[in-house]
Amino acid sequence: MRPYVIVNVAMSADGKISTRERRQVRISGKQDFIRVDRLKAGCDAVMVGIGTVLADDPSLTVKSEECLTYRRKQGWDDHPVRIVVDSSARIPPEASVLHKGEGRRVIAVSGKAERAKIAVLKKKATVLVCGEVEVDLPELMDELGLMGIQRIMVEGGGTLIAGLIRAGLVHEINTYIGNILIGGKDAPTFCDGKGFIDESSFPRLALLEARPIEDGILLRWKVEAPDQHEEIP
Repeated sequence: MRPYVIVNVAMSADGKISTRERRQVRISGKQDFIRVDRLKAGCDAVMVGIGTVLADDPSLTVKSEECLTYRRKQGWDDHPVRIVVDSSARIPPEASVLHKGEGRRVIAVSGKAERAKIAVLKKKATVLVCGEVEVDLPELMDELGLMGIQRIMVEGGGTLIAGLIRAGLVHEINTYIGNILIGGKDAPTFCDGKGFIDESSFPRLALLEARPIEDGILLRWKVEAPDQHEEIP
C-alpha cells in the first residue's frame, strides 16, 4: 500500500514560499514550528526534493524533547526516515540530511544518475533507482510502501510537490499563511511546474480546518479523489 502523504508548507499572504533568489524566508513563528515538529514526529518519513537540500541544507530531524520522547515511547527511531528525491544524485556528500541525527535515509534517483555518485551515497543511505530520466514518483511510493513507510510529510519544494499532486499521490495539504508579502513573478510557490490545462483538470480541495496561529492562519485541506492530472505540454 502506498503511504498517506501530507504536504506541509509555509507561504506568504501572496502565496510565495521564498524570494525570487530562492532565499529562505522566516514566514511562521514559534507556535507553528511546534506544530510542524509534532506533525513530523507523528510521521514515518519526511521528504524533500534536491532543490530544497541545495538551497537550505536541512537536517529534517525532530527538534523538541517532547517529540523525541513521544517517538521513543512508540518504540520508533528518534527521527523519521529522511527521503530526498534527487534524479541526478546531485546531493553533496556533506549535506546535513546525510549526517545530522541518527536514523535511516533514502535517496531516490533515476537511471541517469552516475554510478560513482550512487556508490558514494550508498555509504550513508539506501538508494532507490526509480524511473529512467527522472524519479518516477508512483514507483517510488510503491517502494516506500514495501519498506513499511505508511505516512510521509513532504516539506518541499514546489517542483516535487507539484509532481506529487500531478501524480495523484497527495492526500492532505497543510498551508500556514503568514502576514508578509514577498512578491515577484519569479518567486516560487508551493505548487510550481507547468500547471494544469484548464478548470476540468484542476485538483480540488476540501477544507478540513482553518485555525489562526500567531499572526497568520493554518489551512488544512483534503485533496479530493486523487488521480492522474494532465500538465500543460
